[in-house]
Amino acid sequence: QLQASGGGLVQAGGSLRLSCVARGSILSTFVGNNMGWYRQAPGKQRELVATFSSSGTIQYADSVKGRFTISKNNSRKTVYLQMNNLTPGDTAVYYCQHDTFGWGQGTLVTVSS
Repeated sequence: QLQASGGGLVQAGGSLRLSCVARGSILSTFVGNNMGWYRQAPGKQRELVATFSSSGTIQYADSVKGRFTISKNNSRKTVYLQMNNLTPGDTAVYYCQHDTFGWGQGTLVTVSS
């Protein structure tokens, strides 16, 4: 089960850090699969934000490169998304995803202008 947290309301230019913990997972399952963050803004389709491949390759959406950083702590079975210099265009529900555990419940990020 994936549990995401860390969303909230922030002013443009601010920062947030999202966390997603894979509760009940074993380490080998956590690290051996693709995982990452996606987001869905109102009226739009869900889109990739940042992901780790099973080999550790990182991919970012062009719109967040240089502002967002994905990281993980394998021992805590947690993946993070550090979001800096947020803009109103980043407002969305953010979901963590893992190839074995599926989708987390989503955490809302609202950026005010």
